[in-house]
Amino acid sequence: MGVSLGSGNASREEKESVISQRKGCSREDYRSINRSPLEDGDLIEETLDCPTCQGTGRIPRGQENQLVALIPYSDQRLKPTHTKLYVTMSVLLCMLTCSLALFFLFPRSIFLSPVKIQSVYVEFSPSSVNMSVTNVLNITNDNYYGISSTYVDIQALIFEKVVGRVRVIKKTQVRPRSVSEFTYTINAIISDEGLLNYCMSPKFNIHTLFLHMQLTMNASYLAHSEQLSLDTFEYVDCGTNTTTPHMLAPSGAGS
Repeated sequence: MGVSLGSGNASREEKESVISQRKGCSREDYRSINRSPLEDGDLIEETLDCPTCQGTGRIPRGQENQLVALIPYSDQRLKPTHTKLYVTMSVLLCMLTCSLALFFLFPRSIFLSPVKIQSVYVEFSPSSVNMSVTNVLNITNDNYYGISSTYVDIQALIFEKVVGRVRVIKKTQVRPRSVSEFTYTINAIISDEGLLNYCMSPKFNIHTLFLHMQLTMNASYLAHSEQLSLDTFEYVDCGTNTTTPHMLAPSGAGS
């Protein structure tokens, strides 16, 4: 009956080991949760909150950066609320922003259209008839951003023969969703013998000629350049000065 179990001896040895370890540890190796003095009146230099014991225990000095806080899988902090709602709203907001950007930045048509002739001045010489024709042109901008034109190349033809050409270098700004007028003057010189007789003959009260106007405009917007073209016909009286404005007859416009 005096035999003792091995487990009892082991537990006694463990207890003695724990007691010896506790005796070997000084109070300076531990930090308190608060700055209150210990039971024996000794003061602690500095204190830290224990991340694993919720402020109720002490940790050895120098080990506060080695501890790992474990959060249970069922912790509500791992399950944020309204996640799907936030993700859906973010996706919808991105789609809306992209759609608005495409809607406002998508390039739309720019039209050239003739308006009227402001004036036609005719000058006679023994070998030619010189006409100075001033026209008004409309530039229609359907975009949601402004455009600018740098130059316009114009040539006048009579019976498919070029009688005048001019390049107008003039920067014109057209605001978004608006129409701007562009005025230009071209000099047409008629030197054909048959046309000279027709324009100078006193047998005719009206000396009507049809001018075929071909216009090419260079328009730029959003770091992009584009050429616009327009073909139009206009009638003029080559036998006298005509200053009464009249409408033009467009044959087609392109952008």
